[in-house]
Amino acid sequence: MQDSVQLRPVIMKSLNPLRRLRSRSLARLRDVSSGNVPPILGKALNTARRKAAELSDKMVGSDFEERVQWLRARYQAMGGDPFGLDPEVAQSAVRVLAFFHRLYFRTESQGLQNLPEGRCLLVANHGGQIPIDGALVGSALFLDANPPRVARAMIDTWAATLPFVSTFYNQVGQVVGVPENARKLLEMGEALLVFPEGTRGISKPFNDRYRLQDFGHGFMRLAIETNTPIVPVAIVGAEEQYVNLGNVEWAAKALGIPAFPVMPQLLVPGGQLPLPIKYRLRFGEPLTFRGAHDADERIIGDKVWLVKQTIQNLLNQTLDERSNVFF
Repeated sequence: MQDSVQLRPVIMKSLNPLRRLRSRSLARLRDVSSGNVPPILGKALNTARRKAAELSDKMVGSDFEERVQWLRARYQAMGGDPFGLDPEVAQSAVRVLAFFHRLYFRTESQGLQNLPEGRCLLVANHGGQIPIDGALVGSALFLDANPPRVARAMIDTWAATLPFVSTFYNQVGQVVGVPENARKLLEMGEALLVFPEGTRGISKPFNDRYRLQDFGHGFMRLAIETNTPIVPVAIVGAEEQYVNLGNVEWAAKALGIPAFPVMPQLLVPGGQLPLPIKYRLRFGEPLTFRGAHDADERIIGDKVWLVKQTIQNLLNQTLDERSNVFF
């Protein structure tokens, strides 16, 4: 006991340098947060901010402000968006997304000139476990298409139950995928992005990448009912950004989520980020279908098969042309 008492001053004295370091660090953080920093550090911070702003401007393009003005004017003319799209939130999201679009995935788009004026249905393959593919289609339409367009994607109903996430989705233009919402968006002349594979697409194992799963028929009935052209879209890159070995259905059911993929990549340090695969988007020529939207399943199925086969052909062509998944 006496030895411990004697050692206590020595231990306390040895901790003094750590206390002083902690105090100086906290004081420096307070200075930075309040703007009261040494001139050298302040200059470095200002340079970093300027470089970040320059990089952001370079990624979004020299005509970004014109595109944002178009976005504001479009929805102001409508009296606002009934689903909650906020042009200010959307433009901030695009600035962040531009990093992934331009630098991380180096997205290459072909066929954007095939987008018709007015309403259209963008029908695409789906994969990658998380909806990066939809976000990059949206960034391509806004940053690269002339004139710019806003991709209004249909999201699963379960996503609407997530706190904060559903509000953000609405603010950047995404809506819950029910027929009433889809009809309203098409009446507004929007470009509506749909993934007929649904959760079957995002949960497919790595060995089945770019092999299209069964398509739902709802998009075709909607296109016929509203006389909307369908633009087939092939997305190459999403289905390789994560290596998925399979889907644990019982775990997905227990957690109340669409899929529970098995991805060993997540266990590797840094593996939580998607692989920096080069994304390739190919927009095909518009397809128009006639007939009765409430026709027999077999008749509708034949039309759906044609769209599915068109997308598969676009995928195969794009895959044949690339020489490397990363470049």
